[in-house]
Amino acid sequence: MPLAPPSGPTYLDALSLLSEVADELVVRSARDTHEAWADRVHGVTRRVTGGASSVPERVHRGIAGAVYAGVSASLRAASVGLDRAAATGVGPRLEDGPRGRFVSSAVNGLIGDRLLRERPQMAIPMAVRRDGADVPLDDLGAAFPAATGKVVVFLHGLCENESYWDRWRERTGTTYGEALAARGWTPVFLRANTGLGLRENGVALSALLQRLVDGWPVEVDRVALVGHSLGGLVVRAAGAVATEAAAPWTDRVGDVVTLGTPHLGAPIARGIGHGSRGLGVLPETAAFGRVLDWRSVGVHDLVAGLAHDVPPLPHARYRLVAATLTRSQRHPVGDVVGDLLVRPRSAYGRDRRGRTLFPGGEVLHVGRTDHFGLLNHPEVHRAMERWLP
Repeated sequence: MPLAPPSGPTYLDALSLLSEVADELVVRSARDTHEAWADRVHGVTRRVTGGASSVPERVHRGIAGAVYAGVSASLRAASVGLDRAAATGVGPRLEDGPRGRFVSSAVNGLIGDRLLRERPQMAIPMAVRRDGADVPLDDLGAAFPAATGKVVVFLHGLCENESYWDRWRERTGTTYGEALAARGWTPVFLRANTGLGLRENGVALSALLQRLVDGWPVEVDRVALVGHSLGGLVVRAAGAVATEAAAPWTDRVGDVVTLGTPHLGAPIARGIGHGSRGLGVLPETAAFGRVLDWRSVGVHDLVAGLAHDVPPLPHARYRLVAATLTRSQRHPVGDVVGDLLVRPRSAYGRDRRGRTLFPGGEVLHVGRTDHFGLLNHPEVHRAMERWLP
């Protein structure tokens, strides 16, 4: 089966990025916090004594400034040197093993938009994946020799990759993809840069799905889309983009399943934004606020999700799955905490006034599990037997 040739970032690229981040976040944050506290302490002293800055104060500032400058210069020099070495192509590549792919996906989720601008070799392109590698869309027949006319496409969540769909396999003895394949579906797993904005990823997904349908080895009769967490929002964004462009692939979509998707936003993403603004109020904590502000556009987009201006695909049946840590969805803790990341109302697309984003959509509550427990959960397996026969 031909796959894309080895390419992409090496571990040297990752070390270079680590040096850059250490300089910008760790050293700069320590320096700015140190200076802010020094200003406050020495300012109080000067107000009490009525004098100007003392010799010890000036000596302290000079030594501290020199230390921070030296560490910062060393990290910048290390980053430049590692970039030059990486440009020669030496060293193992992140894509060569599951740990490297895990790191790459996590970093792309956190700062993927920045990587695309500043370190494009580290930015993940949206692609069909198989055996840990990209599948060329111009030779899908070789990659899927047993392709059927029923295609189910899986898209992961923030900071994840396609291997997350294998989680909890030991608990169920199978995966969603394997179970659906046994019922005549052909599973297709995607990987995306989840640090990009929903609109940008939606455009990429719409284009990929059209190429997938056009290049599929047999006639595509039916397409199902399954998204976990942020992946469900990207699926909705792709549907909106495709509807605007009248893309033919949407006519094949009969089913959309979202697992723990924050259709109306996620409290944790909102909390990060509030925390960033709150920490920025005081000079002593402003540096930590900047650390939180490093989050990607993809994380920003989780604050509000996608509202009524992104309608569902007209021909698709929507199945919306929510989880809570508690057994009952009505339990006060379950209603507030949800699955630790997403509340049930958001996962169902229902606001406090009872309005829904998905009229006629079927909902499923899974109790006593968390956000990632929705991957290969027995109750979801049973539901999919009904939803995708």
